[in-house]
Amino acid sequence: MRAGMAGIHDISAVLITGEQQRFDEYKGKAVLIVNTASKCGFTEQYKGLEALYQQYKGQGLVVLGFPCNQFGRQEPGDSEKINQFCELNFGVTFPLFEKIDVNGANTHPLFSYLKDQAPGVLGSKSVKWNFTKFLVNRDGLVVKRFASKDKPASLCSDIEAVL
Repeated sequence: MRAGMAGIHDISAVLITGEQQRFDEYKGKAVLIVNTASKCGFTEQYKGLEALYQQYKGQGLVVLGFPCNQFGRQEPGDSEKINQFCELNFGVTFPLFEKIDVNGANTHPLFSYLKDQAPGVLGSKSVKWNFTKFLVNRDGLVVKRFASKDKPASLCSDIEAVL
């Protein structure tokens, strides 16, 4: 993490289609960032995440999905398989990114920042499982961290507060 970094807007990641995405393009938008997996007990949350995206995108919400294979190897596919799975099974239209690490030596800079700004239970920095969610305000600052078990529909009041 670079000194003086202010929010997610200094970070970028590679979209599942291979293009580099700079997060400064999300300035002025609220962003819900989620580490995802296709073969997880929480995979059904893709439906709820898509519903949130459809409900609030007109008001400035963007949902960003980051596939991760670090929890029970529940995201074994390549980018093409992941993208097809999400589109066909859940109608996902929000941006998906290439598979990343959210913990360990190869943690993506985005998740390093998110975990530093919004530690989990008892101050733990690590992401515990798939579908951990981070809500970021329009200024790119982390507002809240949600556990895997928190269903997307339960996030509405928090989302509305940052829109």
